[in-house]
Amino acid sequence: MGTLDGNVLAGPIGDLLSFEPTTARGQCAGCGDVAVLAQAAVYGQPMGYVVRCRNCDDVLMVVVERGGRSSLNMPGLRWLEAAEQA
Repeated sequence: MGTLDGNVLAGPIGDLLSFEPTTARGQCAGCGDVAVLAQAAVYGQPMGYVVRCRNCDDVLMVVVERGGRSSLNMPGLRWLEAAEQA
C-alpha cells in the first residue's frame, strides 16, 4: 500500500476538530520529533487512516470512519497544538 502525506487528514480529522489539522504541530512520543501533521506518513485503509511519524515510523494516530461516525485515537502523540488562525 502506498504512503500518502498528512494533507489527506484535512477532511476526516477536520470534521472532528475545530481547527485545521494539517497545520497543527505535534510531538512524537517515540522519538520526540516535532512536525505539522501534513508532514506525517499516512496509510489509507478501507475504514480510515493510520498516521505514522515521518522520522521513526511509530503510529501517531488512527482515524476510523464507519457507519457515518469518525473516531480518533492518538497513542503516539505526546501533544498536539493548533496553529493560530489568521
